[in-house]
Amino acid sequence: MAPNILFLIIYLNLSMRNNKIFSELILKWYKTNKRNLPWRETKDPYKIWVSEIILQQTKISQGTKYYFNFIKKLPNLKALAQSSEKEVLKIWEGLGYYSRAINMLENAKSLIKKNKEFPNKYTELIKLKGVGEYTASAISSICKNEKKAVLDGNVFRVISRVFNIAEPINKNSGKKKFQQIASKLLPEKKTGDYNQALMDFGSTHCTIKKPKCEVCPVQNMCKSFGLQNINLRPVKIKTKKLKKTRLLNYFIVIFNNQLYIKKRSKNDIWKNLYEPLLIESRKIITKKIFKDSFSQSFKKIILNNFKLSGNTSHTLSHQNLEIKFWTVHVLKLEEKKENSLLKIDIESILEYPFPKPILKYLNEYLIT
Repeated sequence: MAPNILFLIIYLNLSMRNNKIFSELILKWYKTNKRNLPWRETKDPYKIWVSEIILQQTKISQGTKYYFNFIKKLPNLKALAQSSEKEVLKIWEGLGYYSRAINMLENAKSLIKKNKEFPNKYTELIKLKGVGEYTASAISSICKNEKKAVLDGNVFRVISRVFNIAEPINKNSGKKKFQQIASKLLPEKKTGDYNQALMDFGSTHCTIKKPKCEVCPVQNMCKSFGLQNINLRPVKIKTKKLKKTRLLNYFIVIFNNQLYIKKRSKNDIWKNLYEPLLIESRKIITKKIFKDSFSQSFKKIILNNFKLSGNTSHTLSHQNLEIKFWTVHVLKLEEKKENSLLKIDIESILEYPFPKPILKYLNEYLIT
């Protein structure tokens, strides 16, 4: 046998052995240190899907209460499919990224219409709206022990440190390399446990700051520990995103104990949620501007009082919002027949899903 081929065989055998040792050590750590999370008490793909979608943009500490509430009100696929958009968004209220909830509802209705149960195989899961490689891998590995590696921020961090990978995690070439390594590390059995173990390990042990290197079960295998460059891994290319700032003026118009609201329908923030009357402008708001802005809805409106009653700021991932709330006291009001506004009783406000800063204002100034 040629020396080069022999060396390659030895190298591959050592690599496979090291991969097996790594996964065994992570699973052993998990057995003692796993977090007690409600979605880990089931293999029901529907419930695990709910948890994964909630946790896509939400910390576990916040997401857990939403998970309990969601499962309590919509315990299975059929219950979700039979619910309305308004009901689902109300349950989701405050979580943000509301398209996640809409996608879930659409998936449920589609599956029930086709007389299908919620899938647990990667090839079927990846077809669902809002389900990417990570979510499909997580659900299929947990429910069916499919050999699919998950890659989230915690896994990126662990792998980048253990193998001292300098490729940026937010470049395609880097993602491809991490995916290859993550797949090779998968054990033959207990794939779901291993994926959850690796995520837990990154979240609670191999943390961003102050990782527990001195008591780390894979310390001897960790190249970054040996090179003392833990704080430099993972590498991520920083991109400066200029956030735009918007000024939203909301008008609390109440007449005959009813509040005027409107559903947001444009492809913009908070799509499908409800809001009071809105003028997005940096101009000084006057009674005339208000009346002119809503002349298509109101044939006649006589105001008694018109004043700025509150303001707040709200930060989203891609923009900053400056929000002003105006109190509008109405003496007389006549609506036009073609009117897109919705009138709701003050007592029924809590039945409608509102964006978080608006809900907070309504709770403080109207409900209490």
